Amino acid sequence: MSPRRRDAEGTAAARAERRAELLATAAEVFASQGYAATTVRKVADAAGILGGSLYYHFDSKESMADEILSTFLDELWAAYDRVVAAELPARETLEAFVVESFRSIDRHRPAVVIYQNESKHLAISERFHYLLDSQRRFEEMWTALLDRGVEEGAFRPDLDRVLVYRFIRDTVWVAANWYQHGGRLSAEEIAKQYLAMVLEGIQASPPPA
Repeated sequence: MSPRRRDAEGTAAARAERRAELLATAAEVFASQGYAATTVRKVADAAGILGGSLYYHFDSKESMADEILSTFLDELWAAYDRVVAAELPARETLEAFVVESFRSIDRHRPAVVIYQNESKHLAISERFHYLLDSQRRFEEMWTALLDRGVEEGAFRPDLDRVLVYRFIRDTVWVAANWYQHGGRLSAEEIAKQYLAMVLEGIQASPPPA
């Protein structure tokens, strides 16, 4: 490899790393201050650079939000698709979905907060219509799984499936508001605790007679 090519690849790698760092900073600012209240200057200030320097990497704050959200969703759906491809029984599929959801929160917590708080407003723009598509796909996936679980005898048939879906969705994803990477419990351990509460409840077993 020629020195010129090595230099070019090194520069490209450094730029990609810097871009990722700036996106991580932007995600934190969007999540904490809200998308509408965040300006390019605020992101630049948080990153310790001039506003003009940020435009070297991104043409607008919309571009930053788009990349943050699409990266999160692409990785999440790839994980869900791997679970579906495994063709597990309904209960095991549900467990795997919850585990993958918490892993996604661990990797993309600010993006999850943005998705929860800003999707309704962002989706008005054609650029962010995929957020609505993702929400519809998510509900269809979960309600179909719940139906299959009832058919398999794994889930109770007397509960409204849409209500169950909303309960699980909100219970899991609201965790992004308090979750901290490297905390007392790992993402997998929290998922296991959530699954125990959802599937088995919190009431202790009665003592033996």
